[in-house]
Amino acid sequence: MLAGQSIEQLLELIAARTPAPGGGSAAACALAIAAALEQMAAEFTLARGDYAEHHPRAEELRASAGELRATALELADRELHSYDELLRARRRPAHEPGREQRIADADERAIAAPLELCRCASRAAELGAELARDGNRNLVGDAICATLLAEAACRAAATLVTLNLGERCGDRRAVEASALATRALDARHRALS
Repeated sequence: MLAGQSIEQLLELIAARTPAPGGGSAAACALAIAAALEQMAAEFTLARGDYAEHHPRAEELRASAGELRATALELADRELHSYDELLRARRRPAHEPGREQRIADADERAIAAPLELCRCASRAAELGAELARDGNRNLVGDAICATLLAEAACRAAATLVTLNLGERCGDRRAVEASALATRALDARHRALS
């Protein structure tokens, strides 16, 4: 489990000459950090009555950020295992019965993991933009950083979806990933304005 690693251990795992953890798991960890920053920004907003009364959604945003943080850590492990599973399926002997179905099933999971990451990261980017606009002014920098990290995670995940789909560029999942990345980009613009 990547979530149980220290930051240094996690970086060593990512830096190792192994195919996983790779970009998907790294993007999921970035999303978890973004969500943690959003939790902090919401906490500080709730702690100050003058902000809390003008931001009635702060409690909801704090809860959503906590859920996104937990989901991001789960997705980091899903990404790690789904890609490894695909590599193992492709290494099976070409004549082995069921090989093609194993590859197809593993391929679907390798697409599903970054697509779910893209969905979560897009939501997190929007949450961060809302906190940057309406939250505690002393935490606006943290909310902006969270939005930027979430947008980057979303863009990275959308790219992985597209790459994993290969020649299937018109696939509905590629279209969805692109739309989610656009929403995250819009959130970034709102946070920075």
